[in-house]
Amino acid sequence: MQQIMIVEDDPKLAELLESYIVKYGYDVHLVRDFNRVIEEFHQIKPDLVLLDINLPSYDGYYWCRQIRLISTCPVLFISARAGEMDQIMALENGGDDYITKPFNYGVVMAKIRSQLRRAYGEYAPGHQERVLQVQGLVLLPERLELKLGTERVTLTRKETDIMESLMERYPRVSSRDALLEKLWDDQSYVDENTLNVNITRVRKKLQELGVEEAIETVRGTGYKLNVTWNGEANV
Repeated sequence: MQQIMIVEDDPKLAELLESYIVKYGYDVHLVRDFNRVIEEFHQIKPDLVLLDINLPSYDGYYWCRQIRLISTCPVLFISARAGEMDQIMALENGGDDYITKPFNYGVVMAKIRSQLRRAYGEYAPGHQERVLQVQGLVLLPERLELKLGTERVTLTRKETDIMESLMERYPRVSSRDALLEKLWDDQSYVDENTLNVNITRVRKKLQELGVEEAIETVRGTGYKLNVTWNGEANV
């Protein structure tokens, strides 16, 4: 699971960001000691950093320069400063994007996903095909393919997105909101009924592999993947 590090000295805002980002299947680490930003960066090795400019002791520009000495992970500045020079400074000090407060949380999430795709996804230099596996059930997202042992089925893009979320969150629950957000990311509007229809289709694809009742509906929350197949049947 990808890890987001938040360096923000407004605890209420930091916690709101954390609660929003966690809904979409990411781990979040909040920095609370602003003299140990690099030490904590070394410890958790985040995939992306959300970084405020106005911080105690040293500003965000300083910390971004320190991060750039050891990592090329995406750094998104979040700041109440709206001036052009502040945005120029952020980019020239190693930042990848700049988000002005107050911000829309959906926009923040879209920018996070965009940067993660660029850094680690199919557009990343030296990209290797991603493979997700849970107890022998294998998902190849870029091929839109799901397989178990010698059996395999082809999925639609939305079916692949759903399986990807369930497998990434396994054995935890994928919330309905997170699933809808993932489906929304392909630029077509998706309502809850569409989600229900696609969950049904994914269940049918699993049945084609001989897998029954693997997707559990968690009332009022979402869905979770349960291992109901022989986990040694794989690959």
